Amino acid sequence: MEKYKDLYIVRHGKSVSDYGEITDIERPLKERGITDGFNMANRLLAKDIIPDKIISSPAIRAFHSASIFCRAFDTSVEKIQIEDQFYLSGTSTLLDVIVNTENSIKSLMIFVHNHNITDLANYFLNNEIDNIPTTGVVGIRFNTRSWSEISQKTVAISFFDYPKNSF
Repeated sequence: MEKYKDLYIVRHGKSVSDYGEITDIERPLKERGITDGFNMANRLLAKDIIPDKIISSPAIRAFHSASIFCRAFDTSVEKIQIEDQFYLSGTSTLLDVIVNTENSIKSLMIFVHNHNITDLANYFLNNEIDNIPTTGVVGIRFNTRSWSEISQKTVAISFFDYPKNSF
């Protein structure tokens, strides 16, 4: 078994803010959200990053974002696990799902919402992030074999990338 765990925290793509009678959970992505999703997924792919497992909020904008990443990774969208608790949940709920991930999973990617995503990233990172923009990705490698042992103390390396970030 590998000596590390990789967590990729992804904020869903840019979504429609006012869509008439549609509820918040049903809001779709804007064209920019779709384009940014493919661009960010391809950046990860260029770094040979393809997660073993993907978990998404049930919100349409989060699931659609996860689906775009799956398409870029040439992974079936049927492998996306919908976690109802990820919609409007707090950091402790997100952490609970992550730390209870099977240890056979080396890398996990989650698609969630702000402010919870920024709070979750800052829970682990020394350099605080003010705001993770839409389709922003925080990658964290932990020096541990067990998801239950991930913490700020076990962080080995991390990165933060987003669509308007220039290389």
